[in-house]
Amino acid sequence: MTPTFDKVHNRFKFNGLHFTHEELKEVAYSLIKEGQPFEKETGDFLIDWLDRKDHIYVSTSGSTGKPKEIKLQKQTMVNSAIATGNFFNLEPGDKALHCLPSHFIAGKMMFVRALVLGLEIDFVEPSAHPIFDYEKTYDFCAMIPLQLKYTIGHVHNIKNIIVGGSKVTKPLVEKIKHCESKFFETYGMTETVTHVALRQLESLAGEREPYFKALENITFKKDDRNCLVIHAPNLVDEDLVTNDLVELHSDTSFQLIGRFDNVINSGGVKLFPEQIEEKLQPIISQRFIVAGEEDGTLGEKLILIIENPTDPLEDIKTSIKNLKTLDKFEVPKKIYTSEKFAETVNGKIQRKKTLQTVLAR
Repeated sequence: MTPTFDKVHNRFKFNGLHFTHEELKEVAYSLIKEGQPFEKETGDFLIDWLDRKDHIYVSTSGSTGKPKEIKLQKQTMVNSAIATGNFFNLEPGDKALHCLPSHFIAGKMMFVRALVLGLEIDFVEPSAHPIFDYEKTYDFCAMIPLQLKYTIGHVHNIKNIIVGGSKVTKPLVEKIKHCESKFFETYGMTETVTHVALRQLESLAGEREPYFKALENITFKKDDRNCLVIHAPNLVDEDLVTNDLVELHSDTSFQLIGRFDNVINSGGVKLFPEQIEEKLQPIISQRFIVAGEEDGTLGEKLILIIENPTDPLEDIKTSIKNLKTLDKFEVPKKIYTSEKFAETVNGKIQRKKTLQTVLAR
């Protein structure tokens, strides 16, 4: 029998205490009235979740456009929670660490998983460097890469960690290799109620997987642009067409190439910023992006924008020139600097806005 959104699992615990449906409402009111800002957000969500409506409104991050509110059916969120629970074999009484803000879908879904699956969830302040009980064993946790970067030395007691929200950088991937936990990079969006696919990263507990693999009851195909189309009948009513360029390995697995709207056409050669950035990561320690600038000869020329570089630009140019992994078309024609990249409210780089600001100077 499929759980429904209006029930609280009898094994659910919040910071060590069990609450019924009505008791949890009282907790939510208390958080709104007396809690810190991050606790008030949690209280607001719990009030919305525990009311009689069959839907809630959720804000998107705005990483690929303007932030917007979308309507999600609560039962759809329950379906997502069950799919994640089945993927990780989560059982009632398992322990989860929650360190994400409750304003966005990823943070909301941590609570939904606990409520539906009967998890014992510890909720801590969602800072860049979350503080939690480093000696306690957890079965499941979700983090953004920045959080994992600052807590990588303290996650040995967390069995499964999903990482999403932004790119997992190569330096972080290298650190993960020496950890005892299992790590999974996520693929998803607010419209799909967080992740629809996961890719395991190399660690002492598991081997690296080259492809993202679908959760249950989800399949993939490509459109005529080679962009991913998601078929997830338990999550969305119609197939969801994305702007993510992919190579399909099967109808349940794919390799992510980059964003269709980020592709640079330079002299007839298509360049994929995400792939080029991955090659440049070992030699640039600050945040950076590559983009296209209008060019009379090439149409677009490849440029590199670095946020507050510490190394002289000439040294960076030399390092790029000596980088064996770059094709000749992937070498930036010009390097710009920026004091501060434009960001969404949850810290993702806004590429177009950053590019516009730099070129307007």
